[in-house]
Amino acid sequence: MNAYASRPSISPSAVTLGLFAAWAVHDLEEVATVARWSRTRVPVLRERHPGVPDRVWRSMEAVNGREFATAVAVMGLIVAAASADGYRTDGRSAFYQTSLNGFGLHGLVHVAQAAATRGYTPGVVTSPLLVVPFTLWARGRLRRAGVLRPTRARDIVSGLALAGAATAASHAVARRIRRAASAR
Repeated sequence: MNAYASRPSISPSAVTLGLFAAWAVHDLEEVATVARWSRTRVPVLRERHPGVPDRVWRSMEAVNGREFATAVAVMGLIVAAASADGYRTDGRSAFYQTSLNGFGLHGLVHVAQAAATRGYTPGVVTSPLLVVPFTLWARGRLRRAGVLRPTRARDIVSGLALAGAATAASHAVARRIRRAASAR
């Protein structure tokens, strides 16, 4: 008999593969809105916040829709790997749990960005409606099944670090792909 047989099921596909599904819906919002948002809002924000270094604004303006979509596809591979690892381990995977935490925390970052910019930012609609609720639901299911690792401050840092590193890596890969394509 399985040691976890007496515990409630975590619905492995809903909890683990659900991470990928929730991420896909969230990132579809971003892909659909980032190009227009960059064209219309970045100039306003640049004027409103003159203390922000020009390189930050230039990097935000330099990302076109195709490059952003490529970065999203690369991130999709990372999220799919985390979801699959979570499914394979019935939610016990540290990679999956750290990715889940990072996903939820990044949703809070979207809300904070919208508050800081006093307006819409790509991803802010699905963050409070999907990203954060899914993360809380999945963590609750993992907790009830007895497989959620205890949350410590370093887990929050790890989740944000993983989300940030995965985002940076995705954009770096997308830039390289764009440069390679334009060099042909």
